[in-house]
Amino acid sequence: MEHHLVLRVVARTLIPLIMLFALYVQFHGDYGPGGGFQAGVIFAVAFILYGLIYGVDKLRDVVHPGLIRSLAAFGVLLYVGVGIASIIGGGEFLNYNALATDPVAGQHIGIILIELAVGITVASTMIILFYAFARP
Repeated sequence: MEHHLVLRVVARTLIPLIMLFALYVQFHGDYGPGGGFQAGVIFAVAFILYGLIYGVDKLRDVVHPGLIRSLAAFGVLLYVGVGIASIIGGGEFLNYNALATDPVAGQHIGIILIELAVGITVASTMIILFYAFARP
């Protein structure tokens, strides 16, 4: 177990930094380069690195595959929910202007929710793919 001590120490140091960077990319996406897709991949990389270094069984203890499937479904439902809320608000599907009385605020709310939905879905899908290919 301890024969990969250097890898374990480096991973233990890098994983929180990778997650922090993913959050930065997620919430900075409406102001500059980045967004949900990129943040989702980066966030999934933290978990995949954990699985590669500590083992897939330990990763499954940390993040249960059922939770990941639920998060993937939640991300899709959030995306569709924002589109339906736009229709209910009097606009077209994913017309963020209809999400608030002020069109600028509606755009901001819509972009944040859509990017969050994409990030959750992409991260979950990447981890699901890792679980699928990492089976013994």
